[in-house]
Amino acid sequence: MRVAAPAVIAEAIGTTLLLAAVVGSGIMAERLSGGNAGLALLANAIATGGALFALIVMFAPISGAHFNPVVTLALTVRGASGRSRLLPFLAVQFAGAVLGVWLAHLMFDLPILQASTKLRSGLGQWVAEAVATFGLVLLILLGVRHKSPSLPAAIAAYIVAAYWFTASTSFANPAVTVARALSNTFAGIAPADAPAFIAAQIAGSLLALAAERTLVAR
Repeated sequence: MRVAAPAVIAEAIGTTLLLAAVVGSGIMAERLSGGNAGLALLANAIATGGALFALIVMFAPISGAHFNPVVTLALTVRGASGRSRLLPFLAVQFAGAVLGVWLAHLMFDLPILQASTKLRSGLGQWVAEAVATFGLVLLILLGVRHKSPSLPAAIAAYIVAAYWFTASTSFANPAVTVARALSNTFAGIAPADAPAFIAAQIAGSLLALAAERTLVAR
């Protein structure tokens, strides 16, 4: 079965705009915060949550608004997303994420091509990514199963909160991680640190799948 083109296009546009929001708001926050890292993180978190809520409302009726490879994989495993969507969605999520970072650089007159030098490593960071991804994927799996009308708001609220309660500031998304490695800005991550983040995200999503199966088992 062929996947509908509008769904793939929606995932591409949505992921592009999400990363433009994440990285762009990080650049703006850092410029305007006067060196106050807490204030910059707060602004970055609020802007990201607001953009995520709007993008989910916009694109959920078309593609499901995954914007995240581990979300697509989890929903596919659970039968909530068609298998024909899997590879096209993954491809445009990674491509859209990188394009969104480049778009943010362009908007702020920065060099388009960059590599981050921001170190994010250590056990605490990896555990934080597993926890952040576990909570996000479990929220989505249960929200989709129960057809929760407040799921877009809940996802946005969770991400805003996870910016603050996790040591890693909650990437929780392999495509986001890869793209942010290409931005030497407030939201960046050194490319060498990205694989461990992605491994932790995959582990968190697998735990979420197991937890969801346990919670809904008859």
